[in-house]
Amino acid sequence: MAKLIKWLNWIDDNLVKILAVVFIFFIPLYPKFPLKFIDYTYIAIRLEDIYVALLAFVFFIQIIRRKIKLNKKFLFLILAFWAATMLSFLWGAYVQKTVIYKHLGFLHALRRIEYSLIFFVITSTIKSRKDFLFYLGCSLAALFLVSVYGIGQKFLGWPAVQTMNPAFARGEILFLTPEARVSSTFAGHYDLAAYLVLFLPIVLGVYLWKRNLIYFLFFVLDLLTLTLTASRSSSLAYLISVASFLILIKKVRLLLVVIIVSVGLSFLNNSLASRWAQALRVKQIYINEETGQVVIPQRITTKELPAGTLFVELKKKPTEKKTAQTERMLRDKIIEDLQDEAKKSGKKISSEEAEQMAAAISADLKPLSTVVSDISFATRIQVEWPRAIKAFLKNPVLGSGPSSISEATDGDYFRWLGELGLLGTSLFLYFLFTVAKLIWTKIKALAQSEKFVYIGYIFGLFGLLINATYIDVFEASKVAYTFWSMTGIFVGSLTLNHKK
Repeated sequence: MAKLIKWLNWIDDNLVKILAVVFIFFIPLYPKFPLKFIDYTYIAIRLEDIYVALLAFVFFIQIIRRKIKLNKKFLFLILAFWAATMLSFLWGAYVQKTVIYKHLGFLHALRRIEYSLIFFVITSTIKSRKDFLFYLGCSLAALFLVSVYGIGQKFLGWPAVQTMNPAFARGEILFLTPEARVSSTFAGHYDLAAYLVLFLPIVLGVYLWKRNLIYFLFFVLDLLTLTLTASRSSSLAYLISVASFLILIKKVRLLLVVIIVSVGLSFLNNSLASRWAQALRVKQIYINEETGQVVIPQRITTKELPAGTLFVELKKKPTEKKTAQTERMLRDKIIEDLQDEAKKSGKKISSEEAEQMAAAISADLKPLSTVVSDISFATRIQVEWPRAIKAFLKNPVLGSGPSSISEATDGDYFRWLGELGLLGTSLFLYFLFTVAKLIWTKIKALAQSEKFVYIGYIFGLFGLLINATYIDVFEASKVAYTFWSMTGIFVGSLTLNHKK
């Protein structure tokens, strides 16, 4: 009986820490199966939300019972960010009327608070260096499993659960085609790639700290997984952050090795190279000078991205003569667009009507030689980013409120400014700056080799910030939770009560 009481007391004393360890594994590894969909969106409440709510409840109870002492580092700053987020929601929902669905705006605001709450859970449960090493080891173990599963998807046919569109978001079990990009246990390849961008400099830092080849092989495994995502923005963020990291700590030889390995792995997956090649391409397009209508005749495979309508004219390059094949592709594209427009408006057009309309439209089109971007970049430049800027200009201080733009803006800076305004955006960016400054200042007392893992975290954060110019990385739940937990691990280790 005495042993049982002792065991129960130990669980009581360490309950939050136990739940935090489960969280570190559960968040990246559990697929995104929905529990309940939110009205007017395909975003769903998932098991991770229930678990975080449970963790938060136990955390607050244990603070009240004085089983845990709250680590108050950055408490005021994060509370200010929470207040700014809720103020943006209230203003957008009830004053500015830009948050159309109030329940959705509230949940978006609440989710930002939910993500950052993990920071306090982690920092408050790190009481010794041993706790730091344990949490870090668990995070790296979860990373290893994520990478192995991603590689298994590519080469062994392991299934995926994605939320890249409303159909997939229902929790469908998917089996990737040979040309598909891996997502591992994440919602999509972009999210997985961002997660790896955060960790790759940290893993390199651990390798330099421990000087064990197994950690470098671990780095290569993670890098292979990143390559298989074929994410251009994340690959660029990785290269810049890791190169900057190794140059700063004067590890030029290791940098050369990393570059060689990175280039070598890229040959294993032509998808990444082909996506870079499609970013900008010389192409003849057709434009109606009176209406501005742009038509791009193209036939693409599932391995290719279609060209977007963002272009720069090459005035010195002569246009090509219209061939029968080009004429047919042009007509097909016009008919496809006409049918899409008719479908959206609830109308129907016959094949004969479509052919006649296509012939009339085609006659007014002028060929232009251009450099054209792919549809991914064009959508951001022409639709998503202008929409976010418009939302920001409605109220530069508070923005238009959470959820007021769309499910995705594909660029966190635009999303923050559009939804939270200068107040919320500046508070969050200031938090990131002060975290990096704290770590840089505190590590001066550490052994030289141990500093590398902390500097690795700083450059992992730097990589995420680069990635955030093109992707909503801090809004993707698995990435956001992991960012806040890793930040808590590193900050907590430097602000503990010096208990050995």
